Amino acid sequence: MSQETDKHLNDIQEQDKRIEQKMAQVKASLLVMSGKGGVGKSTVAVNLALALAAEGKAVGILDVDLHGPNIAKLLGIEQERLTAGPDGIEPVEVLPNLKAVSLALIGMSPDQPVIWRGPLKTGTIRQFLADVNWGELDYLIIDSPPGTGDEPLSVVQLIPHVTGAIIVTTPQDVAILDSRKSVLFAKQLRLPVVGIIENMSGLICPHCHQIIDLFKRGGGEKAAQELNVNFLGRLPIQPDLVTLGDAGKPYTHLDAGTDYIQQFKAIVAKIKEFVGEG
Repeated sequence: MSQETDKHLNDIQEQDKRIEQKMAQVKASLLVMSGKGGVGKSTVAVNLALALAAEGKAVGILDVDLHGPNIAKLLGIEQERLTAGPDGIEPVEVLPNLKAVSLALIGMSPDQPVIWRGPLKTGTIRQFLADVNWGELDYLIIDSPPGTGDEPLSVVQLIPHVTGAIIVTTPQDVAILDSRKSVLFAKQLRLPVVGIIENMSGLICPHCHQIIDLFKRGGGEKAAQELNVNFLGRLPIQPDLVTLGDAGKPYTHLDAGTDYIQQFKAIVAKIKEFVGEG
């Protein structure tokens, strides 16, 4: 082997050691996935991180959706930047017990497309996992892009013992078809499946308070039963959620008495039970 090849292999081995050391400080790592885009996966990931932080948990959220990083926007930290410190890359502090890392926080224009092939994407995820100074975390929430490509595959292969995958879908058949692939992706890689969340499951009419099934209903639950995984629950369409998300103010700013909040809390309780906190 050439000296250059030897150095590259040594660098990879050193990164692997740092990843193992960093992840040893994380009690539970959860990969949030979806089979297709537009199902509200990032919104669910952000709200999950905030819900756990609101309970006093130490939480990190890592955005590995490199082509469309939305976590910074949803958290209202678009103007913040990752910094370098003596212990590595310092994540952005959203709350005293909630930290975030995203490609959107390195200073690139939000309009600049990321035109990368697999090796560059894997290298970036490697660096995030090896060099970010998370400290001790109760939960690391990882928001991946839609599908079963390089990013979720890299996460599963690089992190020793990912706790589980959370699959987000909407009720209609085309979304369910793709979400089933996410479940089978996890099973093929021996990644535990925490369960399926059926998002956008009905709109509660603000006038008559009846449920309008815009995207059908029950598809996520049916898929969970057929694939023998947990059904974590369904979340209704909440118009205020969209407005607040665009403003960088996630669901914690909503009325705690809404159906969305109550159902989300029930989902969080099931996730905590899965990881051994129930």
